[in-house]
Amino acid sequence: MPPTEKEKNFKTVVRSHYKKHGRHTLPWRLTVDPYYIAVSEIMLQQTQVSRVVSKYIEFLRAFPSVQLLATAPLSSVLKQWSGLGYNRRAKFLHQMAKVVVTEYNGVFPEAYECLKKLPGIGPYTAGAIAVFAYNKPISMIETNIRSVYLDYFFNGKVGITDKELMIVISQTLDQKNPREWYWALMDYGSYLKGQGNTVHRMSKHYTKQSTFAGSRRQIRGAIVRELLKGPMTVATLVKKLEKEKQLLVSVVEDLQDEGIIQKVNTRYCIS
Repeated sequence: MPPTEKEKNFKTVVRSHYKKHGRHTLPWRLTVDPYYIAVSEIMLQQTQVSRVVSKYIEFLRAFPSVQLLATAPLSSVLKQWSGLGYNRRAKFLHQMAKVVVTEYNGVFPEAYECLKKLPGIGPYTAGAIAVFAYNKPISMIETNIRSVYLDYFFNGKVGITDKELMIVISQTLDQKNPREWYWALMDYGSYLKGQGNTVHRMSKHYTKQSTFAGSRRQIRGAIVRELLKGPMTVATLVKKLEKEKQLLVSVVEDLQDEGIIQKVNTRYCIS
């Protein structure tokens, strides 16, 4: 089906903005290495670009290949990850590296379905690796992309589902150079957010972010930081993190269930 006039104008607006204001020098845009792309995408989940840039460079300096990441102890990975939050992402990245090395001989698969089966890789991240590493024309959606389509095609409407958005995303996808098209969409979405645009609230999937202070997320990060210094008992953790002691025991249990920390005799540690 040929593009409508509205779709043509949409592409012109997005590409014009990208040409003038695109973030062309972001380090993960200067490579097509799927490992580097995977690291950047997992870091960028729920984290601002400005916070990711320096950590991305430091992380790849410490683990320049998927093989080195796969053989590194989890404690080393978490130390490099420190400051990004959501330590479970680091655990998934570590597991992903092990699978790529053991099952794919250290080479990331190109097929979307194979990428989606890797630890910690959901539909968007699988699509992002396929698009940015291999330039595959795959329809995908994330926060900035969602905002762009809501703003241009659904302005004034509420309760819009991702399923509705994906129809238009597929119709407007650049089949020849999806990599640059998605860069342009993300940069335009970032621009809208910087302008105070709250169009993302029109999405049916919108949820207000919970407060960080005093949350389980904050306690998880504090426990991991303490255990990276050395093994500790729950009593020692309670003493060090007295303000968080009400939730501490259950958070420790969560971290143990997820394999981020281990219990050896009476003390918890990170391997």
